[in-house]
Amino acid sequence: MSNIVKELTASGLLHTSFTSRSGRRATLVSLARQLGLVAGVHFSSRQLHVAIADATRTIVTESSLPLALDHRHDAELDRLAILLSDMMESLGGSVSDILAVGLALPAPIDPRTGMVSTPGLLRGWEGVDVAESLRARIGRPVFVDSEANLGGLAEAREGNARTVSSSVFIRVGHSISAGLIVNGDLFRGVNGKAGQIGHVTIDENGPICRCSNRGCLETYAGGPALLSLFPPGEGMQRLGDLLQAAEAGDGSARRVIADAGRHIGVAAASLCNLFDPELIIIGGELSQAGEILMAPMRHSLERSALAADGGLPEIIGTSFGEWAETRGAIAVALDHVTVEAEAIPFSA
Repeated sequence: MSNIVKELTASGLLHTSFTSRSGRRATLVSLARQLGLVAGVHFSSRQLHVAIADATRTIVTESSLPLALDHRHDAELDRLAILLSDMMESLGGSVSDILAVGLALPAPIDPRTGMVSTPGLLRGWEGVDVAESLRARIGRPVFVDSEANLGGLAEAREGNARTVSSSVFIRVGHSISAGLIVNGDLFRGVNGKAGQIGHVTIDENGPICRCSNRGCLETYAGGPALLSLFPPGEGMQRLGDLLQAAEAGDGSARRVIADAGRHIGVAAASLCNLFDPELIIIGGELSQAGEILMAPMRHSLERSALAADGGLPEIIGTSFGEWAETRGAIAVALDHVTVEAEAIPFSA
């Protein structure tokens, strides 16, 4: 055994260090992290989350930064490249040690082009091959998908949906979208637009949405719509302010969140009638409201979804809080690393 460990350490596959257990000197053996490091990145509408993980999906370092509301791809990808370099330096490595990067964006991504598939949903990022743009900055493979898809993938791989065959991850925050999981895999649709329930029409005569349609769910339950219900002097600038007020017992804040839950529940009922999932998982910043949001959702689902012998799908919160999408991005990066490794022929 000692000889095998020495050989693998010399080849760079293992890392050894000395420790003391029960008063005896011992050698601690672990996988060399630089062999299996990947990065997961999540650009939400207002926040950047970055995590670096090893081949076992163990996070070795993470960081988060606030974002301006209308951030652009060029400035933010420049900043991300610097941040990844700093994070790897803190681990004693460099960006070249990262095998792949998974990146989540708050918009549907066309799987054929890697670009935002719908105009108006992510200004400053449209018409850009984001994966290629970041790859040019860091020299590493990059794989891009929507934040809802990657949040759903994280739940299916290692979270609350890992024991079911089909599930929906509904992400509720500044925007609203859903990731659809079928037999453990993502269903994206032809243009990557599957699951965009934020743009389901609630009222065809309602307010104009950023997608240019009227009365979309986002115009009633998305972050900007909820915050606009409060007078400017009440300090409701971000969803965090709304959540803090609701937690403190503010009746208006709780009512606004509950009304949003009812609207989202109606849209979720339509999704259930079409897709028939086993489980619905709620993520995104507004999910932190817990039962204030989810109890009205269940009530709307019970009223509007078709009944079934097996009952309606359960509605629960995400396993990973604000890091679900980042963990999904890590999963995508590892998937591509595994595929590439399997494609390399072995020779003795």
